[in-house]
Amino acid sequence: MASPSISPAQRPPLALIAGPTASGKSALAVALAKTLENGIVINADASQVYADLAILSARPSEDEMEGIPHRLFGHIDAAEAHNAARWADEARGAIAEAHAAGKVPILVGGTGLYLRTLLHGIAPVPEIDPAIRDAVRAMEVADAHASLVHLDPAAAARLNPADRTRIARALEVVQATGRTLGDWQQAREGGIADDIALAPFLLLPPRDWLRARCDRRLVQMFDHGAIAEAEALLARRLDPDLPAMRAIGVPQIARHLAGEISRAEALDLTQAATRQYAKRQFTWFRHQPPPDWPRGDESLSVDNINQIAIILRDKLLTG
Repeated sequence: MASPSISPAQRPPLALIAGPTASGKSALAVALAKTLENGIVINADASQVYADLAILSARPSEDEMEGIPHRLFGHIDAAEAHNAARWADEARGAIAEAHAAGKVPILVGGTGLYLRTLLHGIAPVPEIDPAIRDAVRAMEVADAHASLVHLDPAAAARLNPADRTRIARALEVVQATGRTLGDWQQAREGGIADDIALAPFLLLPPRDWLRARCDRRLVQMFDHGAIAEAEALLARRLDPDLPAMRAIGVPQIARHLAGEISRAEALDLTQAATRQYAKRQFTWFRHQPPPDWPRGDESLSVDNINQIAIILRDKLLTG
């Protein structure tokens, strides 16, 4: 809830630039920060938090940052399982720090769950009893879905009957807590949406342009260190279920390094996985955010990046 003593006009500004991978978010964030002259870019991408994934996550380089302060990039070791709740805590701190310094924070990223958690809070679901979790996860998906029909019919009707992960989550929550996951989600807490003056912008460029850009960027990554980066990460022999170990490019390059596939095949598979990921992100950002959030449907150039930056700057300065 917003603080009753803070009127909408008094809420501190927060820019948000979101969209699928390779859509030009980082360049727009830097352009906006330069236009504002006091902007700080804050990462909202789940892969770019990892120190070990500078290349494969397309984390902005020092040159691309152009001297603009960047926060929450590459600050997590791959041995840690970072998540939305932890990131939201870190982002709240970085945003508060920027405001205290008289700066304008600019969130930039493509992880919708992170942004939703920060803005609207997280459901306070308690820790699930490991015995219940293990029992649910051991069930066949059809059996789990049948149980969910009895215990949480709304979730069972909403979820794809083959979606093992989401069905298991809904079932373990209702079994362990006696409350449905939907009920818990109605009690979200910790969101900042009512405490800030948000200026969002969604980048949703033409799909053909986006696919081609993804493919070209992967070629450049493979030519400039992605294989060595993945090899160094794999040499640490971390748990393969860790998020960093499952990042796009790591499993594909691992197969190449093991001699299972060629370099060209690893590149093809990584490009295909990236295109699929971009498609999922595109769909999420087209349908999930509020319909009144501005959306840009053009491919980005220097000219329209600067035009969008000016529009966002004026929105931030005028409220």
